Amino acid sequence: MATAHAVPQSLEILLERLRLARQQSDTLFGIVKPEFLYERPIAERHRIVFYIGHLEAFDWNLLRECVFHAESFNPALDRLFAFGIDPVDGGLPSDQPEDWPDIETVRDYVSRVRNEIDDKLAKCFSETNDADTLLNVAIEHRLMHAETLAYMLHQLPYGQKHPFPIAPRLTADSALPSMEEIPAGTATLGLSRDGAQFGWDNEYEIHRVEVPAFAIDKYMVTNAQYLEFVAAGGYQKEELWTNPDWQWIVANRIQQPVFWVRAGKEWNYRTMFEDVPLPPDWPVYVSHAEASAYARWAGKSLPTEAQWHRAAYGTPDGKERAYPWGNTDPNSNKGNFDFQRWDPTPVGAFPEGRSAFGTFDMLGNGWEWTSSLFQPFAGFEPFPFYRRYSADFFDGKHYVIKGGSARTGASMLRRSFRNWFQPHYQYVYAGFRCVSERG
Repeated sequence: MATAHAVPQSLEILLERLRLARQQSDTLFGIVKPEFLYERPIAERHRIVFYIGHLEAFDWNLLRECVFHAESFNPALDRLFAFGIDPVDGGLPSDQPEDWPDIETVRDYVSRVRNEIDDKLAKCFSETNDADTLLNVAIEHRLMHAETLAYMLHQLPYGQKHPFPIAPRLTADSALPSMEEIPAGTATLGLSRDGAQFGWDNEYEIHRVEVPAFAIDKYMVTNAQYLEFVAAGGYQKEELWTNPDWQWIVANRIQQPVFWVRAGKEWNYRTMFEDVPLPPDWPVYVSHAEASAYARWAGKSLPTEAQWHRAAYGTPDGKERAYPWGNTDPNSNKGNFDFQRWDPTPVGAFPEGRSAFGTFDMLGNGWEWTSSLFQPFAGFEPFPFYRRYSADFFDGKHYVIKGGSARTGASMLRRSFRNWFQPHYQYVYAGFRCVSERG
């Protein structure tokens, strides 16, 4: 790091966050045995090697163009790792390992980019008001990939990964399924542009939604509950699925969640590093289509984004909290998040993280599907330096997920953060809870 210029305290904090984010992504890539870095564990995604270069290319392209105004030292790799090798005619990627640079070239590029960024940041940060926003973008972009890469590496065969230390698995008292009554009230969504907190473009503008009374599951739906749906023939009952969802189920012969593995007459669960007997009290991870079908089977529905907010952040006296448990920052006693673990925990394991209405795990232990399409809030304006971040996905084909998983960084546990995925993508660490309307 260059030391010729004084570093503001705010920059010191941001640089430390960037260092820790880099540490998270480096740890992930270190899981993969070197000879398998050109594998593609999920057919719809790039090969692993792309992401090694992509995280640095994103930071470099963003900061080089908007802050440093510097010349590129390798325009070809800047572009390759910004966009990858696009599939032909919108189909699945068909590139081959030999289409990519060798790993030594990629790692040299990564090292050079980091050195260039670190050498330039202190001076440039003091010369622009936008640098703090851009650094937040770079940090959270990397943390998002640290999570989505975990989805990918989860599907990599165990023999292609190094064993990795895991936290002791938690136990909890039996969490019997029940619902909490949520009275009518206001849900505040979004961020104010006048505030000091960083947010992505889709988080603005702040607004309030009046939410009628409803009831919501106290806990996320567990593997044991979902097993009842599977045993009842849920995947064979066309009436439980929308027409596009049913076509997807039939075409892909889907019979169970992607994390479940048949073991004779029993089920195992595919964790990051080993198969274990299906943990009945862990939240089930499924696609939006599967969650919706279960909700119909149960005679309920998925919550709207506003209902989820009301249950998570509302209080009986009408006030709202920054987090479900209150206004103190996240810590390891409040939930399963911020890279503490590789896998879920029992749904009742963090009583200190309960919301004012008594719901558990609203943050951490798995994202939660809503019934709300991912759409802009009134007053939406795309980031001028990243115009496609949200706008490309306001297509009526993506659904909002809220909350966070074990692999979600703490900064993205803020109330306004929104995530989204297509309804047929099974690999996300996403579960759900159901709601019932109240007249």
